[in-house]
Amino acid sequence: MRVRALTFRILNQLRHDRRTLALMLVAPIFLLTLVYFILGDTVPLVKVAVINAPAGFEDKLEEHNVRGLRYSESEARRALEQGEIIASIDISGGKSAIDVDGSNPTKAKAALAALEQAKNSALSSRPDLKSEVNYVYGQEDLPTFDNFGATLIGFIIFFFVFLVSGISFLQERTSGTLEKLLSTPVRRWEIVVGYVLGFGLFTVLQSFLISWYCVYVLKVMMIGSFALILLITLLTAMIALTLGILASTLANNEFQMIQFIPLIIVPQIFFSGLFDLPAGMEVVGYAMPLYYIAHALTEVMIKGGGFAVIAWDLGIILACSVLFMMVNTLLLKKYRRI
Repeated sequence: MRVRALTFRILNQLRHDRRTLALMLVAPIFLLTLVYFILGDTVPLVKVAVINAPAGFEDKLEEHNVRGLRYSESEARRALEQGEIIASIDISGGKSAIDVDGSNPTKAKAALAALEQAKNSALSSRPDLKSEVNYVYGQEDLPTFDNFGATLIGFIIFFFVFLVSGISFLQERTSGTLEKLLSTPVRRWEIVVGYVLGFGLFTVLQSFLISWYCVYVLKVMMIGSFALILLITLLTAMIALTLGILASTLANNEFQMIQFIPLIIVPQIFFSGLFDLPAGMEVVGYAMPLYYIAHALTEVMIKGGGFAVIAWDLGIILACSVLFMMVNTLLLKKYRRI
């Protein structure tokens, strides 16, 4: 009887908790559908530049699911630097030269294999012609951790700051501290800014520690400036902090705060650069803060880019942080009792 009473109490509690029911029933379906489209049979689009090559070379590439586009030498270099293509080939003067962006080993290997096979087919009379491969970014056989290290740094900082800040701010509210603050003449935006700055001092230490450990202890590939890495990770902590506070404002307890992880954090992992996405899915990543974080870290750590290269990414991250702070200020209005 006691077991049955306890069972009915739990069932009745869950029946009235619509958010928990949605998490248990809808969220898994959402995540499985997302994984289905990302990891389906769709082959990621690989583009290469063809500078000088025999006629029909592009058709040979298409047979290997690689799209060849005719470029001049300067245009191919610019496209390679901006990430529009993964490799370029120039067959002239009795030589075959291939420039490769090795920051994405999967696409780089696919492009190299297709270029070699297309070259052998188009120049069957020159089987002795060897290609000179030059890695513009990255290196041959780039270790897996080096390849994903930049993205993982951003994700780890983003995840832990989001979780800790959200639960901490929620405890401030459930303990009555926030309500007491709101009963004073202090303004809502002052509370939000104060919490952001207070937590922010600890995120500075965390950002420095994680960046230093990955670069100097784990020896993750680092081509660019360590100061830029610190700047990116600091802004990463800021956007995670403001998003965590925003999520905690919408939650009523710690369990509901945890429920936001599969809905807010997990989808961003798929669009952060850890997976080669189908062409139609890549645009979804533009709405994910972690996409800009991972892109900025990759540009600096693997490609050696400067501030000008990542300025757009940093601007988006900063703008999102300000937006989340403004929304937090508006949502705090419902907790002001006087």
